[in-house]
Amino acid sequence: MKSVLFLAIAVPLLAADQPQFGRAWDRNMVSAERGLVESFDPATKANIKWIADIGTETHGTPIVAGGRVYISTNNGQPRNSESTADAGVLMCFSEKDGSFLWQLASPKLSAEDPYLDWPKTGMSSPPTIAGDRIYVVTNRAQVLCLDARDPNKPPLWTFDMPSGAGIYPHDGAHSSILIHGQHLYLNTGTGVDNTHRKIRTPDAPSLIVLEKETGKYVARDDEKIAPNIFHATWSAPSLGTVAGREMIYFCGGNGITYAFEPLPQTEPAAQLVALKKLWQYDIDPEGPKTEVHRFTQNKSEGPSNIYGMPVFADGKLYVAGGGDLFWGKNKAWLKCLDAADGKELWSYELNKHVVSTAAVVDGLVFIADIGRTIHCVEAATGKGVWTEPGPKGDFWASPMVADGKLYIGSRKGDFWIMAASREKKVFSTLQLGAGISGTATAANGVLFIATMKRLIAVGK
Repeated sequence: MKSVLFLAIAVPLLAADQPQFGRAWDRNMVSAERGLVESFDPATKANIKWIADIGTETHGTPIVAGGRVYISTNNGQPRNSESTADAGVLMCFSEKDGSFLWQLASPKLSAEDPYLDWPKTGMSSPPTIAGDRIYVVTNRAQVLCLDARDPNKPPLWTFDMPSGAGIYPHDGAHSSILIHGQHLYLNTGTGVDNTHRKIRTPDAPSLIVLEKETGKYVARDDEKIAPNIFHATWSAPSLGTVAGREMIYFCGGNGITYAFEPLPQTEPAAQLVALKKLWQYDIDPEGPKTEVHRFTQNKSEGPSNIYGMPVFADGKLYVAGGGDLFWGKNKAWLKCLDAADGKELWSYELNKHVVSTAAVVDGLVFIADIGRTIHCVEAATGKGVWTEPGPKGDFWASPMVADGKLYIGSRKGDFWIMAASREKKVFSTLQLGAGISGTATAANGVLFIATMKRLIAVGK
């Protein structure tokens, strides 16, 4: 009798932290996590691991590292009874059970001019975690380096962008810091004044570089972007490698996408240096390029800007932008560029404005727009595959794809779980009771969702 040997082959779940916004420095909204759910319900606690109260306006995205979950929010539900004033807050929770660990509160930047730091908006920038260091941009447009081992210590260093780089913040700082070697790359948030028709600091940089260990200001763009910023500079940079050459990709508030050469990993120059531009691309070549603020509140014509991050995937760059969400024309596009030279490969028209960053996976691109629509597009051709209308709220969040599923929430609090495939399939939709601005995060087999008021950990 022959003996038969059965081998049980275990397929490991790809579980990992998510220490920055986007899968990696390419900023692709795709995760390798597996075993994620197709449905959940906070009311019945089905597939809910824990729920924690946060602020009342939350525009940040959950970041997961070292057994902790970080979320940027406001002080609408104060954790400190002695500090109840409006402020930006970075909260930290236990990844295991959602217990509150600590918070960093940052006072409002100005009481006289609310447009510098809009009331109740709070802290919007997600932190970037590297080992035992936390790097974050506060609502005061300050870059902080914190010690994750001892959050009660003062910051290891602070860089104030208004005084240190000459920028003029508008509404609220939003940046996700990109780490490359010994350097930090970040957008500055510089923008218009409180009239929305004037640039107070026309020489301000839009992209700056700091030394990671010290916070020293070492480089900036020199592309004269500021005068043509229609609203503000809210798109964070990404990184890609083409034919062995690294490039920093950056989308300006003037609707132009740039590729820069990274700084060498050597001793910093004694003086501030200008980043070397490799190429640039105009998402809206027919839009006006001078005196752009004469089109403020014009919904028919005007310049374009870019809110979402540029995504590097398979030697290509995916950029979404168009007329400003609040003040501009009702036009928007998803563009695919050759990441080596910035040449446009295809263009796909969106419904109306766009804030999202794309998710690129399995030959498909997923993007959502302010026209309350989720789009699936062929990555090779730009041909539309399907669209799914969201019946209630606009999409400010980006679609996050993991485990063959697409996760996204709207500003009205409805949350969608769909198949991330050529076949349009909705697994579930539900109402979470508060608006959603931030993108869902998958880490260590769990889905983390921040509504305006609650942080929800979803898992089997």
